[in-house]
Amino acid sequence: METAALVAPVTALEFLQGAFLLTGEGPVLTVYTLQPHPKARASLSVLQHYRIHGIRPRSPASVPAQSSATGADGQKKELGSTSQSSVYDLAVFGGKAVRLVRLHVGLQDGEHLCWEVLGPLMELQDWALDVRWLSGDKRSLLCVAVAHNSALLLDVTAGTALVQCSCLEGCLLYSALCLVHESWADTVLVGGTVFNQLVLWKPGGRDRSSDAEYKAPVERRLLGHSGVIFSISYLQEKGWLASASDDRSVRVWGVGSLGGPGGKCGDQNPTCLRILYGHQARVFSVCLSTGQVFSAGEDGACLVWDWAGGGKIVRTLKGHRAGGVRALAVSEDTGGEERWVATGGADGGVRLWRVERSDERKERMEEAVTEKLCDLKFPDEGLPKVVCITGEQDENASWSQSKFVVCSDRGIVYQYSDGQWEMVWRGTAEFQSYCVMETITVSVKDSTMVSLCAVGNLSGSIQLFPMSHPQGGILLTGGSGKIHSLIWQEAKDSLYLLASGSEGLVYRWYVEVKWDENISLALNVSPLPPFLLPPCAKRWLTAAVCLRSMSQGLLWVCGDRRGSLLLFQEGGTLEQKAGVDKKMDEGSLTGREQIADEKLEGEENGSERMEERERKEVGELMLHPLSCLFGVHGKQGVTSVCEYQGLLYSAGRDGSVRVFRVRPTAAEKPDQKGNGESVEKKGRLQLEVLRVQRACKGMEWLERVLILEREIPVEEEEEEEGLSENHYKTKKHNLTVKLKVTEGGKDEGTSGGEENKGREARFAIAGFHAVHFVVWDPVRQERLLAVPCGGGHRSWSLWPSHKGVWPGYGALVFIKQGAVLASQPPGKTLSWAGKAGMTEGWGLREGVHGRGIGCVCRLGRIRGIRNEIQPTSGPEGEEDHWEIVVTGGEDTSLTVLAVHPDSGSIKVLSVITDHISSVRTVTAITCPEGASGNQSQSLSALLVSAGGRAQMQCYRLLIGWDTQRLVPSCQVIQVAGHRLDDQWERRRNRHKTVKMDPETRYMSVVVVDERTDCGLLALACSDGALRLFSVSEVKRRIDLLWETFHHQRCVLSVAACSLEDDKGNRYKLLFSAATDGKIAVWDLTEASFLWAGTSSNAPTPLIPCLDVPAHQSGVNSLAVWVEKLGQQQGGCLVTVASGGDDGQLTVSTIRVQYPEDGETGGSRGFSQISESLIPLQTQLKPSNQLHLYLQSQSHILLAHAAPLTALKLLGPTLVVSTSSDQRVCLWRIGSTSISHMGAQCSHIADAAGLAVWEGQMLEEGDKKRKTGFECELEIAVWGVKGSQTGLKTTCKTAEHKTGGTPNKEAGDEAEGGEPVEAVSKTGDPVCQNSDEKGGETAGEHRNQTESDSVGKTESEVNTETGFRSEKTGWVLVCGQGFQLLRVRNIEMDSEDWMRKRRGETTELK
Repeated sequence: METAALVAPVTALEFLQGAFLLTGEGPVLTVYTLQPHPKARASLSVLQHYRIHGIRPRSPASVPAQSSATGADGQKKELGSTSQSSVYDLAVFGGKAVRLVRLHVGLQDGEHLCWEVLGPLMELQDWALDVRWLSGDKRSLLCVAVAHNSALLLDVTAGTALVQCSCLEGCLLYSALCLVHESWADTVLVGGTVFNQLVLWKPGGRDRSSDAEYKAPVERRLLGHSGVIFSISYLQEKGWLASASDDRSVRVWGVGSLGGPGGKCGDQNPTCLRILYGHQARVFSVCLSTGQVFSAGEDGACLVWDWAGGGKIVRTLKGHRAGGVRALAVSEDTGGEERWVATGGADGGVRLWRVERSDERKERMEEAVTEKLCDLKFPDEGLPKVVCITGEQDENASWSQSKFVVCSDRGIVYQYSDGQWEMVWRGTAEFQSYCVMETITVSVKDSTMVSLCAVGNLSGSIQLFPMSHPQGGILLTGGSGKIHSLIWQEAKDSLYLLASGSEGLVYRWYVEVKWDENISLALNVSPLPPFLLPPCAKRWLTAAVCLRSMSQGLLWVCGDRRGSLLLFQEGGTLEQKAGVDKKMDEGSLTGREQIADEKLEGEENGSERMEERERKEVGELMLHPLSCLFGVHGKQGVTSVCEYQGLLYSAGRDGSVRVFRVRPTAAEKPDQKGNGESVEKKGRLQLEVLRVQRACKGMEWLERVLILEREIPVEEEEEEEGLSENHYKTKKHNLTVKLKVTEGGKDEGTSGGEENKGREARFAIAGFHAVHFVVWDPVRQERLLAVPCGGGHRSWSLWPSHKGVWPGYGALVFIKQGAVLASQPPGKTLSWAGKAGMTEGWGLREGVHGRGIGCVCRLGRIRGIRNEIQPTSGPEGEEDHWEIVVTGGEDTSLTVLAVHPDSGSIKVLSVITDHISSVRTVTAITCPEGASGNQSQSLSALLVSAGGRAQMQCYRLLIGWDTQRLVPSCQVIQVAGHRLDDQWERRRNRHKTVKMDPETRYMSVVVVDERTDCGLLALACSDGALRLFSVSEVKRRIDLLWETFHHQRCVLSVAACSLEDDKGNRYKLLFSAATDGKIAVWDLTEASFLWAGTSSNAPTPLIPCLDVPAHQSGVNSLAVWVEKLGQQQGGCLVTVASGGDDGQLTVSTIRVQYPEDGETGGSRGFSQISESLIPLQTQLKPSNQLHLYLQSQSHILLAHAAPLTALKLLGPTLVVSTSSDQRVCLWRIGSTSISHMGAQCSHIADAAGLAVWEGQMLEEGDKKRKTGFECELEIAVWGVKGSQTGLKTTCKTAEHKTGGTPNKEAGDEAEGGEPVEAVSKTGDPVCQNSDEKGGETAGEHRNQTESDSVGKTESEVNTETGFRSEKTGWVLVCGQGFQLLRVRNIEMDSEDWMRKRRGETTELK
């Protein structure tokens, strides 16, 4: 097995000369270049199965490199003496290991990077907490601080410890800091003890030759923390020492000069200078710099403290998902105004910021956003009623150039610019006491920016004028009643004004701005047919967006005050058709909403007669809605509607954002009715809601959806132009073009392109949360902006907002208590230099799950086509292959991922956050589309997830290929949701039953029977129940069909299998296992009949056909497969592999005998089941049931050293298991025994989820598939070139004795008395260190034949034995991150495996 992709918590970060960033993720060391823009260059697996916790660079030197190194493409390169390069020596440490590596940087372009391993992996006897280079010695000497308050002096060239010294206070340390100079005698060690203290002592303060038992005393002791200390930082210039603690505080101490010549210990009485409280959880890292303190913690925030400003927080850097920040690095102070700050999260993400120096800051404190408000001193003449921002439509305009327009209750419009208020327009008496106002900035033909203002009143009058020439305004009439709202809408080169008047009429005008002969602005206004809103109590428009379709013309999507979403089409809606559409829309109403509309019918008839008279006067035909989603946003109304990349986003005051689209209805529906309207309705369009996204708890008043700018992927080289405004313009222009194309494709109704047309974007939600105006990121669950404005029910305007994109910073202008306030002073510049200065920073690597991943499901494989210009990150050629997986975690989210196995790159396609508790299990019903076979450019899956609070969600995932970004894309469609307590609320006799325990959790789910649009699911529940559900995509419902409490304890896992006899009858078996260690077998053939029919005739709860005792405690996972027997024997064998909390692997073989009369006992395939053809009495005949009995059972008592958490079937009789002991094991299941095929130590802690699948890999592709995880090629299922001595000494914990049932098959294969344990030893090579040989080969630059990678050796062996291709298996392990493993030649049986092992052992001898 070898690693193909890895996502793990980032535990080490280090800047290198301000030009590179080094990251440690698991054992993998990665280098990023920072100029001209950050990009990942090269990776190398350094510490084998240890996790990197620190990277310490040595002073660089320009020397010729005469060795082989690993390049950025993962290939070994010989560096001759003529190739000059800048060299950086690095000491990488973590766990109990230390290793030296060298980074070669080409001097010509700085882009050529190569890794070189300098020596063997040095394993220590204790945990290494800090490592430092001794600068005065020509040899490579390291000072290492270890966990039991000791220090080591290592000669890394020889790999030996020269000196070891312990402190007199031999307690456990949580953190340590070595302060070194030129020699060992100058070293001072600062340790953070388990007793919440900081101790200073000198490991080299005395000659050890005089006293071998000497222990150094404590020189200084710092008291004050109430929790353990996780991080220590020292600033030599100031003599400050900072400590980060479990007590959520950062303390800065004045300790004086530490270390240096003579090993100074600082002041005799060090004092605590400051105590910094600001984190909401434990503080993991701290870093001191001149004038600033940087700290990062479990709350996911990196805080920047200003020392000169009294220790206040001047900036908060947040960008990681749940789980916190595990690593922090700050670049050296080079004298510039800004420096780099990098954070690594538990989600596996790496983010980068540019932070200003303390002495260069320009009052840019983020606390001003949340605490300080600027009063714009509105003139006393009247009270402000409406505020708008103008000038922001100019993309080059900044916050300081924006102008504010305010309309008072006296009908006067003011403009604020350059700190001064100016009266622009004074209305008549009709505009006093009430007015609505909207502004927009447009570009005239000569690129002049013109701001237009529209003001409406109670009598239906609308004054339209340019702000620069208010005297050239036009008075419009929008009916005779109140103007409820005004909406500007710009579509391409057209400008429209919408005015919502009385009686549900929305008046529209086409507005054209141009220069007349006198070089003055002239407005040309043309009336358009008005919209007529459906009858309701609050009948006015609140939001609108214009869509331009190539075949349908102009489409308008609107939202009204009643919470409805409406679709209008420009021009082609007749009165008769509108009436039918209205009836259809009204027919979709339910409950009280429909009754309320019926009560208003009489009033609406009168209003319709009045509207008809007005229509005759105007001479135009009103437009009725083509489609109406009545009240989808509740009774408080829709607040905004926007469009982005072919999808629509609406926000409302129900606390939800809805993602929806416009699509044509199926042509079959009107044809089935057979009426005369079928021709008209054939091309009818309708609105379809895809999914609903809720904001945070308590945030109900949503105002706007802001698209988050797509972060530039580091791996993609297409972004060479960097981050500039021109780049943004180009990107947005391309998106607009794409919208037009997709709209056209949508109208054509092509099924293949429909999934590729609309890809849901990441967005933020702007709204009111209590007394704050908040911009909320629903994926990362954090605030991007918070302004204390006092809550809703006020006029406000957000900058910037014209693009509908959140750039990472913003400002709010609002009205409060008769004053116009701004969250930032208008004269200041808000935009920071580049994206790295924004609030979210620059994402070098995107995180996945901040907390543990509990489940994973593979959907399939996507094949994409790259163009010839785009450089490929994977293998050569135009085709790309991506694996699509879905993960669910403790952070209550589902993440859809695309994994590129060849390059190891990972793309987050979508994040779903509908669960209210942790996601425990997930499954899917998949079907490829658009191609035959397992490789397709589109994939459709019905996904079902379940977890805490007895909640289950169902989604339709449409996976396609993005031809612009050249990566897979995903569209999520919400199908249905279900909770047990909601089911209880709907029961008629609920007063006679006990309400469902809200703490019930769904532990496991399996698909018992399936169709393309529905499925029959079995769920294991923590309340001791086994429940059967039906999921229907057509009905958008999840129904509970059947439940049983047979187990009487928590049911942990379920599995299912399908049987088919010789006559074609199908049977369904369900396996359930609980905490008592027993496996129950259920015959669900009858249940599948009932599900296909009606659930009202559900039978009494069934009893299991068989109970199999398998474990001493809980059974966490089940894997089931079926083996057919011959015709003479009849029936079949069902093999059940189970793993439990006792660490045992059990394989139970069950003999199944079909009924004698098989014609009525089974089904002729699920697709042929009819809802009413099979009578219930025939289905429930007990004589036709299956006969099951336990035939044999095998055990591996100590399959893992910890509870076995997941078990999957990879191939025929090949099982993969994983455990919290961080090992992934392969097992070959024989007829009477279990053979251990191999194992690998995973880099994923708390492994809980497992997904496996088969793939094909050709021999000639081996070299292309080798990535930067080079050192892990020593680890494989077979063919490990290592001494058996090394295996025996380093793999003791991994040896397995089959115990219980004798492993006869493995014993027969071991010729010459070879012990069975040898299989386990050679099969678990990841634990081997290979210091003797692996280290030597690394030091000798792999010049020996033995130093070749195992992957290459396997290819050679395959060629010699005639294998031209080998069946490849993939294993995805999930826990605290995830790791994708490649398993070679899974079709090899145990005999071939042993034969191969013996042959290679003979070669080595």
